[in-house]
Amino acid sequence: MAGTTAPFSRFEWMIAWRYLRARRAEGGVSVMTWISLIGITLAVFALIATLSVRAGFRAEFVDTILGANAHVTIYQRGEISETGQIDRTIRDFDAMAERIQAVPGVTRAAPLVKGQVMANKRSRNAGVEVFGMRAEDLAELPRIADPATSEGDLARYGEGIAIGSGVARELGVLVGDKIKIISPNGVKTAFGTSPRVSSYEVVYIFSAGRYDIDRTRVYLPFEEAQLFFERDGVADEIEVMVADPEDVDAIAVPLLQAGGDRALIWTWQQASGGFLNALEVEDNVMFVILSVLVLIATMNIVSGLVMLVKNKGRDIGILRTMGLTEGSVLRVFFICGAFTGVIGTAMGVALGCLFAIYIDPIFSFVNILLGGEAWDPSIRNIYHLPARLQVEDVISAVSLSLGLSFIVTIFPARRAARMNPVEALRYE
Repeated sequence: MAGTTAPFSRFEWMIAWRYLRARRAEGGVSVMTWISLIGITLAVFALIATLSVRAGFRAEFVDTILGANAHVTIYQRGEISETGQIDRTIRDFDAMAERIQAVPGVTRAAPLVKGQVMANKRSRNAGVEVFGMRAEDLAELPRIADPATSEGDLARYGEGIAIGSGVARELGVLVGDKIKIISPNGVKTAFGTSPRVSSYEVVYIFSAGRYDIDRTRVYLPFEEAQLFFERDGVADEIEVMVADPEDVDAIAVPLLQAGGDRALIWTWQQASGGFLNALEVEDNVMFVILSVLVLIATMNIVSGLVMLVKNKGRDIGILRTMGLTEGSVLRVFFICGAFTGVIGTAMGVALGCLFAIYIDPIFSFVNILLGGEAWDPSIRNIYHLPARLQVEDVISAVSLSLGLSFIVTIFPARRAARMNPVEALRYE
């Protein structure tokens, strides 16, 4: 009996397939089906491509931060010195570093001397930030001590200075050249303050992967930096690296206890919190906008099904008089719409995944077409457009597309199921 037919039986799929293969006389239905298919494909592709670029951008940004900067910076509250000035330097820096190193979850604790100076080579100048660090500590920074992206010999770090690739370009220097480091806070004389000037050989040029780091940062041996900045026997802060940077707040209290009564901490998330929050807001807004795009694309399915129902009114009437139930008619037209959504989603996923996998050659081609101006690292801080394909992003895109496709298909399918067979055959 028709009433006991199992849902989505073979004959329902057969009828739906015949309706999807519209004859030339019903070309309008076929055109609308193709429009729906292409629209869903492009919408899902755009959604996956955007989500992958968003994930890649955040991963690259965080990786450059964690690979070249401290996960936690420990410094001290200021105290009034004998001269009446505020002193924030750390005198027992080695002992403090050892206590911090003993905290579970800490992988490295290194004393640091910092200062802002001007680098000079002949007539070319660049404002830079000097990091005074020991050679063994510098060698543990993955983004700095990477032989694949650097020039020179890090083993000679104690003999000279290490500079970022952006500083090298700005000054026009290579490994083996000498540059001057000039600090305005020099020796006080009867005629005023004389700038402090020292000359160093460039022994190492690194590329951290971020424009702002490569353009402003240089490294000096710790003892040399102490001498240059008049930090004899003291350090400015302790640079701490942890095993799980994403959960750095979990060890904040033990770090403060190890640092002592005057200790204060500054995490990488606090330093980059504004940018990370902006990325999160942008991610949510882009997902909503692209979800609307997917919704608009799936609405084309409604147009195509409405035309199909109108063209197949006589067929629906005949099938109903032959005993086909409303449920069977609904499922036939639901299959027609859902099939378009499934195929469009599958094609969109394929295109989106290919885009994320082959983004580098695609971006290189676009960069050539635009004359090398498609990406400005001085604005975006990283040198290329990254993409990171994540399973959860693909699942989100597929769920959204299929969910909307199935939902919008129900309404025209119900209209076809409730069509009165007498009205459908009245003028036949």
